[in-house]
Amino acid sequence: MSENTRRRRTVARHGQLATPGPISQLLKFIAIGLAVVLVSGLGVGAYIAYDLSSTVSANAVELDGQGSLPPDIGEYEGGFNLVLTGVDTCEEKYKDLFGDRCTGGDAEGTLNDVNLLVHVSQEPRRITVVSFPRDLMIPIPECTDEQGNTHSAMSKQPLNTAYTDGGLNCVVQTISELTDQEVQFAASVTFGGVIEITNAIGGVDVCLANPIKDRYTGLDMAAGTHTVEGLQALQFLRTRHGVGDGSDLGRIGNQQQYMSSLARKMISGEVLGNVPVMLKLANTALSNLEASTSLANNPMTLVQIALAVKSVPFEDIVFVQYPTGADYSDPNKVVPDYEAADALWEAIAANAQLQITHENNSNDGVVVQEPTEPTQEATPDPSATPDDVVALPDSIKGNSAAQATCSNGNVR
Repeated sequence: MSENTRRRRTVARHGQLATPGPISQLLKFIAIGLAVVLVSGLGVGAYIAYDLSSTVSANAVELDGQGSLPPDIGEYEGGFNLVLTGVDTCEEKYKDLFGDRCTGGDAEGTLNDVNLLVHVSQEPRRITVVSFPRDLMIPIPECTDEQGNTHSAMSKQPLNTAYTDGGLNCVVQTISELTDQEVQFAASVTFGGVIEITNAIGGVDVCLANPIKDRYTGLDMAAGTHTVEGLQALQFLRTRHGVGDGSDLGRIGNQQQYMSSLARKMISGEVLGNVPVMLKLANTALSNLEASTSLANNPMTLVQIALAVKSVPFEDIVFVQYPTGADYSDPNKVVPDYEAADALWEAIAANAQLQITHENNSNDGVVVQEPTEPTQEATPDPSATPDDVVALPDSIKGNSAAQATCSNGNVR
């Protein structure tokens, strides 16, 4: 791999910055990606198959190095992986919402501001969603962009520059090389998708332990439970200065609260039991989706994925942050913690039930919400956990969809 590095027009967003940068890490793809993989069922399979054929396949992206895949996802040994990314393309309809990112000096290129690897295991089905910080400094492989220009490999660049180098395929190759995970499917969506999808499902419920007031995003919310949709949902997902220590890592925790709530709503009767909502959601997703050919060329694959994951228990849907350490050459960036990451991948490969041991503190984006009423099941005794439970290193932050969290607003 080449040791040279190229100058990139990108703004560091890990540390607390004195002035607002361009658009921050949005969960643009989350509403689209999880909606697609969680809500589809036999009742809408034909609709999805038809619309995918005409809408998504035309813009499908070939993933480098991918051989032929089995037609049935049940044949994928060890389960399968999807890379889902949100990109900050300045769409005409929404560009006025994002200031300098779309009109100023930082308006060049398209950045992959949200990056997730979603692992769906073999039986028993479990889902692990790994969030990668946008400012994670890692090697970027050689990639070719839409114009056919080849960008040389580099030893150390922010993850969120991969899309600029070679689109969705480059993001997939970068994450695959970092994690040593084979990626079968991928999709990307623009930031307008989060507005459209939250409107389509009638909003997502979020909890605030403390108020959030963030002048950079315009978000101003009191403590308590709120249903966010449209622009407010986007502001909630963008906020960094408003939660925890104001860092990008704190924001990821806040976004994972949104993901957990979204997953619960998707699986509930509010969506799965409501065919008109499902159809509206599918149409909205398909209108905003850029997919890999492995996902687009066989529309029934999407239906198979949905059927595989829709009955996964909430405690087996786990959201984790990829473990990182400080980059001593730049306080606004982070570098991989490979030792902790190895423990994560080993637990996933073993199809273990993941146990988060990290205890949230005032620097984190969320706080754990303690149940106000006794639950029917007693809290498990750690000494009596089943053999397939693996306690992750305490440096790995996250939560399961069964665990209620609230935004840790830093307005006290």
